[in-house]
Amino acid sequence: MFPEYRDLISKLKTSDHHFKRLFDRHNELDQRIKNMESGAEPASHEQIETLKKEKLLLKDQLYDLLRKAAA
Repeated sequence: MFPEYRDLISKLKTSDHHFKRLFDRHNELDQRIKNMESGAEPASHEQIETLKKEKLLLKDQLYDLLRKAAA
């Protein structure tokens, strides 16, 4: 995710608690969605879609924070 911001992501994960919390939640959702889609964790299509929407919202928030920090 956002390879052009790799260094900035590493920096923000150690210096910005809010960014780290969002980043960790995004990764947690990503893994959970993968588990659900593979059948390792039971879920309905609606549950998966809800989590995907939350993950996308987090990604947008992370991107906004990265753009502001890079400016």
